[in-house]
Amino acid sequence: MKKIPVDNEVLQDIINLSVGLFYPLDGFMDSKDYKSVLDNYRLSNGEVFTIPITFDIENFINVDEIIIEHDGRIVAKIEVEDVYEIKLEDVFKIYKTLDTNHPGVKKELQRGRYKVGGKVKILDSSILSNALTPKKTKELFKKHKTVAGFQTRNIPHRAHEYLHRLALEFCDALFINPLVGWRKKGDFTEDAILIGYKALIDNYYNGLNVYFETLKMPMRYAGPREAIFHAIIRRNLGCTHFIIGRDHAGVGNYYGKYEAHNLAKELQKDLDIELLLFKEPFYCKKCEQIVSENCCAHLDKKVSISGTEIRRMLKNKQIPPKEFLRKEVAESLLKLEKIFV
Repeated sequence: MKKIPVDNEVLQDIINLSVGLFYPLDGFMDSKDYKSVLDNYRLSNGEVFTIPITFDIENFINVDEIIIEHDGRIVAKIEVEDVYEIKLEDVFKIYKTLDTNHPGVKKELQRGRYKVGGKVKILDSSILSNALTPKKTKELFKKHKTVAGFQTRNIPHRAHEYLHRLALEFCDALFINPLVGWRKKGDFTEDAILIGYKALIDNYYNGLNVYFETLKMPMRYAGPREAIFHAIIRRNLGCTHFIIGRDHAGVGNYYGKYEAHNLAKELQKDLDIELLLFKEPFYCKKCEQIVSENCCAHLDKKVSISGTEIRRMLKNKQIPPKEFLRKEVAESLLKLEKIFV
């Protein structure tokens, strides 16, 4: 037996594993599952899974149990199945790059080389008290036949609003589930995301079947792999559909514009959730509304809804154009002391 203290991020992995958010996983991946996920986008039992969920240790150890400590309290244990070493080429398989300018790669390379695989068991149930769980969300959604999940790490701009409304044409309800764990410098703070969405929902979605809860786990910026991972989590939470847009979970120019759509089409039949593969929305000056290339051919009148421009204007305490961001959202954000990580 070995006792290991963990930070909030690892504790959240333990919580998410325990409540079924990462089903069919019930513990950290052993070497067999880890290798299968990297090579085949599947666990060793054949079920689709695209992102490794691993537990770091500093050096190789030979124990049958690890006791997890957080803030001086014993909270959980790992029943050790195996210990293995990862390679640099594994990081490349996940991110398709080893460029340390990629925030996910940089973070991954700072982690330990050795991993422990094994089932997680909670010893202090108080750590689950505020957890987002499939039990809670499925109870919330049970009156709806279909629910579309929406993943974001950003405030709601008009392109996202277009996707929300499009999903509500397909489904009975929408579950907006922003990720509020670790994010790269320059992303929006958790407060900004919460305040921004409150302004949108209160002013424009009031009376609609729109649900909102945050998801606590880190962004990986792993593009197509992470898009499927996000879909698996929302399936586990009770969504019947999941929205995948342009460059889902991407960063910079590391992934193709619709590369996530291609992987989604490849894996769709084995996911048990329907993927809504939406094209990039933009504002058309001729149509005078938000559209996509599927319903507007006025590409010479296209105005891209630029997240970079929205960030620049908010940093300068300016309200972005109404075509980019709802005024109520912008005004609520500008009242905050800190908008960006």
